[in-house]
Amino acid sequence: MPRKTKKARRLVADGHVYLWSIRHSHRVLDDGRSADCRQTLTLHPQPPGTGGSLRVVFADGPGRYVPGGAPMGSGDVGQVRGASLNLHRPGAVRALLDAALAIGWRPGERRAVELDGWPLLDTADAARAGRGEPRPDGGRPEGGRRHALDGA
Repeated sequence: MPRKTKKARRLVADGHVYLWSIRHSHRVLDDGRSADCRQTLTLHPQPPGTGGSLRVVFADGPGRYVPGGAPMGSGDVGQVRGASLNLHRPGAVRALLDAALAIGWRPGERRAVELDGWPLLDTADAARAGRGEPRPDGGRPEGGRRHALDGA
């Protein structure tokens, strides 16, 4: 039986429990076309009230892709010539969570945090590939970098 796509999924990492989901959003132009597409991964520490949510946002832009119809899968985000992830895969979500933790996000903080996902992508892609998980495009990662959390 297929999974309900809008239902949050459970992830356990380093003794912490999270519910996670992904959402697509965009602005509709007067002529009906979509613009400013964004794919957002949201992780909610559990139980509720134990910490603020983490939102990892991938906004469409030059040299980048987010889901917006064929030929891409609904959870694929990436660089045209570089790293990519499928946000429907728990391993990709775990890799992004680990990358966010490495730059200073703490699940126990009460405030919600929104991070630009693009600086985390190379690190997450390399970590996921290191665990032997396939990339959406079948390629190999280009290596990871660490980035400082804005405002930390």
